[in-house]
Amino acid sequence: MSATLLSGKPLAAVIQLRARDEAMKLENEGARPVLAVVVATDDESTHWYVRSIERAADRAGIGCRIVDLGPGATEHVLASVLKDLSADPSVNGIILQTPLPAGVGTDALVSHIAPEKDIDGANPLSLGRLAVGQPAFAPATARAVVEILDHYDIPVAGRNVVVIGRSAVVGKPLSLLLLERDAAITVCHSKSGPLERYTETADVVVVAAGRTGLLTGAHVSSRSIVIDVGTNVLADGSLVGDVDEASVLGVAAALTPVPGGVGTVTTALLLLHTAEAAREQSRSLIPGPVG
Repeated sequence: MSATLLSGKPLAAVIQLRARDEAMKLENEGARPVLAVVVATDDESTHWYVRSIERAADRAGIGCRIVDLGPGATEHVLASVLKDLSADPSVNGIILQTPLPAGVGTDALVSHIAPEKDIDGANPLSLGRLAVGQPAFAPATARAVVEILDHYDIPVAGRNVVVIGRSAVVGKPLSLLLLERDAAITVCHSKSGPLERYTETADVVVVAAGRTGLLTGAHVSSRSIVIDVGTNVLADGSLVGDVDEASVLGVAAALTPVPGGVGTVTTALLLLHTAEAAREQSRSLIPGPVG
């Protein structure tokens, strides 16, 4: 038996239509949504991704302003740009794209993104609000996992869900979103010990550790729903996830592919978040709950 592939493309198309519909309504009201993407690298894969966001934004009727500061940008310059964009009433959503120049950290910089424009949940204030149930945008990748589970009618209430990875971008916010859905959450990391101790009895396994082939068929059971959040570029330029797809496909009940899974939904959600932010800003309110 082979696992069912849970493609993200049909869901991404639905979300893109929602973003486009909201963008059209706003434009008719004279308030076209605008997303600003700040880039400070010469990494070609990053620029490819940013171009893909730009194309998707265009299809959704959302303006996309690419602020390319180059790989030599200093932390002071980046902070200044983020502050200016946060204060700019013509910009509704802001993304600080990684990687950043050597020696420049994200922690201090993302604090300069206004929470109401923080459409990828990067500012610690956004994560804090999410933790206590206050209005905030969840990181798009974390929300994408929940949206995929909903789209394929996979319940999590009362079920054993294992999240591998504890980053502030995916693991931690995803755990909060799943807790809101009444899931029983276990978060695994580098100090957790053998993964199979946790994953063999899991109903849902989400892998977001950034390690190629981390999860194999030996770690899961025939009932496991596996969500692969990893995006790892191989030497030949191909993209793979954190899951050893060949072995897991022969064991698990379902698996999201890489590419074509979580990533496609993430991009669509960034656009929807921008449209939602624009709507809330047009009402001079903070964004409503998401997820």
